Amino acid sequence: MINNLLEEIGSAKTIGITGHVRPDGDCVGAVLGLYSYLSNAYKDADIRIFLEEPAEMFSFLKGYDKIDSTFAYPGQFDVFFSLDSGDLERIEKSQKLFLGAKKSICIDHHISNQGFGDVSHVEPQASSTCEILTHMFEDEYMDAEVAKALYTGIAHDTGIFRYSCTGAKTFEALGKLVQYDFDGSKITDETFLQKTYVQNQILGRTLLESILFMDGRCIAGSIDRKAMEFYGVNSRDFEGIVNQLQVTKGVEVAIFMHETGTLEHKVSLRSNGKVDVSEVASYFGGGGHVRAAGCTMNGTFHDVLNNLSLHIERQLMEQDRMEQK
Repeated sequence: MINNLLEEIGSAKTIGITGHVRPDGDCVGAVLGLYSYLSNAYKDADIRIFLEEPAEMFSFLKGYDKIDSTFAYPGQFDVFFSLDSGDLERIEKSQKLFLGAKKSICIDHHISNQGFGDVSHVEPQASSTCEILTHMFEDEYMDAEVAKALYTGIAHDTGIFRYSCTGAKTFEALGKLVQYDFDGSKITDETFLQKTYVQNQILGRTLLESILFMDGRCIAGSIDRKAMEFYGVNSRDFEGIVNQLQVTKGVEVAIFMHETGTLEHKVSLRSNGKVDVSEVASYFGGGGHVRAAGCTMNGTFHDVLNNLSLHIERQLMEQDRMEQK
C-alpha cells in the first residue's frame, strides 16, 4: 500500500500514466487528474499519458490533448502508473511500458484486482480510483484542474453519488474537491446525463427488445453488429444502458451485451444487492465490483445468457435460502 505518493515517485524524471481499455469516466478522470497533479508537483519531469482515445465529452479536462493513443515510446520510464485497471490484461497496449519501467505502480479499486506491479495499492471498498487519488493528493499541488478530473471520475463511478459504493470517504473526497472553482452540475449534466439523439434511439431500442426472466428478477438487453452499423454507433454510445435496465422494478440483476465479433459479446452486469456480479464475471475471465462488473464471452446471445444465468440463479437461490432461515 502507498503511504505517501510523492515519496514513492521520488526524483523521477520520466513518468508514464495509463488506464484500462475502453476508458470510462473514472479511468479518464484518474489518468488526467494524476497528470495534472504531477505536472504541478514535478514541473521539470517528462510526464506522458497513454490511453485509448476517450469520448470527446471529456475533452474539457486538462491533459486530454496530451493523450498518446499510439502507445509508442522508445525509452524506459522511471515510474509508470496503471490506474483503474483490475489486471495487466486490461492495460493491453501499455503492458510493455508498464513492465519495462524502473518502477511500476498500480492504483485501483476493483475487488478482482490481486495486485500487480512493483507497488500495488488496491482499495476495493472505495467508490472509484478517483476517490483513492483524492485522499492521496496533497493540498499543495491541488488546483481546480485536478479537482475537476477527480470529481468527474467519482461522479461517473457512483452514478452521480447514487450507487451503494458511495460511502463516507466518498463524501469526504467530494468535500475536498468542491472547494475549488468549477461547475460540478455542468460536469454531471454534460458527461453523465446528456445523450445524443442516436444514443437515445439505441437506449430505446434496447429497452423495447429487452427480456425479463427468472420470474422477473433478471433483465437482459443486447445490440448486435448489424444494429450498430445501422445507427452508426460504437461501444462508447452504450454508456448508461445497463444502469437503465437495472432500475426496472423487481429486478435483481441487469445484463447488457453488445456484439464485438463473430459469436463474441462484451457483457456488462449490474446487481441490486443479492448477487455478487464480480464473482460471475470473474468465472468468465472478467472482473469488477460486487454490484458492477463485466466480461467478454463467446457464443450467441442466448448461449451467453444461459451460461450467465446458471451462476446468477445459484446465488439467488442461496440468498433465498438464507432469508428463509
